[in-house]
Amino acid sequence: MVQRSAEFTSIEKLRHTVLASMMAALTAVGAYIYVPIGPVPMVLTSLFVLLSGLLLGSRWGLASMGLYLGMPVFAGGRGGLPHFLGPTGGYLFGYALAAWITGWLSERSRGLLIREVFAVVAGAIGIYLLGIPWLKLVTQMTWTKTFMVGMAPFLIGDALKASVALVLARAVRPILTRQFQSLSTFSPPPLAQPGRRTHDEEKKRRH
Repeated sequence: MVQRSAEFTSIEKLRHTVLASMMAALTAVGAYIYVPIGPVPMVLTSLFVLLSGLLLGSRWGLASMGLYLGMPVFAGGRGGLPHFLGPTGGYLFGYALAAWITGWLSERSRGLLIREVFAVVAGAIGIYLLGIPWLKLVTQMTWTKTFMVGMAPFLIGDALKASVALVLARAVRPILTRQFQSLSTFSPPPLAQPGRRTHDEEKKRRH
């Protein structure tokens, strides 16, 4: 019983590790799809940030974004330290916060759509909680201009990406659950002991 429990935990950890790595890779792919509009480009990345929280929960969603930030592949496929220190640095760290917020609220949603809508809205706000102050600090713009440059142009796109993340999560989650249940109930056949015949071998020998 203890061995089976350990195997179950190992399978669960492996599953989440693989999914977190996949979400980090998809987030990196999303960075290649961008529209340069001022100091903060419009990217598809936030779609996968929210989706990672919905599918993986707070802990593994955060881990997934940690992997992404460690790659690092940002808007247009570019990377490097300047992106962390430049105008978009706050948004990058906001991805980790957004994934954690979305995952934490999703874990408590009990599958209710309205609660998951709140989860992705709160997650999207989490990106701006770090992104806007950092943008103002780096560019020295007024608060009004910072909001106009770093938030207003993205609101409609954020709403669309949040909607897509919700649809994808609610479609993919049952598939992942069924796969995990099938893996957790799988029990490999016992190994034959040296010098001992299995039941099938014994039947063949007799015939």
